[in-house]
Amino acid sequence: MIVWSIANQKGGVGKTTTTITLAGLLSEQNKRVLLVDTDPHASLTTYLNFDSEQVPASLFDLFQLPVVNKASVKPLILKTAFDNIDIIPAHMSLATLDRVMGNRSGMGLVLKKALHSLVDDYDYVLIDCPPILGVMMVNALAASDRILIPVQTEFLAMKGLERMMRTLQIMQRSKPSGFNVTIVPTMYDKRTRASLQTLQELKVRFPEQVWASAVPIDTKFRDASIKHMPPSLYARNCRGVFAYKTLLKYVERLDNHA
Repeated sequence: MIVWSIANQKGGVGKTTTTITLAGLLSEQNKRVLLVDTDPHASLTTYLNFDSEQVPASLFDLFQLPVVNKASVKPLILKTAFDNIDIIPAHMSLATLDRVMGNRSGMGLVLKKALHSLVDDYDYVLIDCPPILGVMMVNALAASDRILIPVQTEFLAMKGLERMMRTLQIMQRSKPSGFNVTIVPTMYDKRTRASLQTLQELKVRFPEQVWASAVPIDTKFRDASIKHMPPSLYARNCRGVFAYKTLLKYVERLDNHA
């Protein structure tokens, strides 16, 4: 089982779009995919047409379990409308975790333990992270084999990336093997100077970690979200999906050589 976290300490950079598009592409390869929505805003949960206030159980319940094992984790998982894609949904109560349990011992490894119990059930786990550093992001990063960092190709997004990279440096002290990081330029518009310059700056500053291509702006992403469908199923041949197919092949090659 391979675990990817899609993370950035800035909102609106394409985290949920990246998560759901990659999930759709993996499912088409007959990979069993588990999505984990760790954001109290529950964008991924809503995208897949679940009401986060009405779900029978959510990721928040994982942190209430007296024992974390396969039997206790399975009831938190919902089947989606799409073959090979399941989800552990989010709930707004996740926003209280830092205040209620942030100081409790072992809180940073709860999700890793839960996913380990499901190792025979899924090929991939994709974790959609909140844009703030707290218990949920720490859990996601600790559980991950690779961190995908979507970065909008505009100047302000670089600040969010810098914060994210500092966070990884701090957390790396407790993870001897370090983090495998792939920076994913998103919302790229080759007609604008800002996009061109930001993409160039990413390649100069993070040559080892940035994916050399970029995900273009594509209205099909928004249309797919309105229909609650993975973009690869809604608009298979659009340029945005093509970019994510290229990204997926690139990341799979990296993982195979890791």
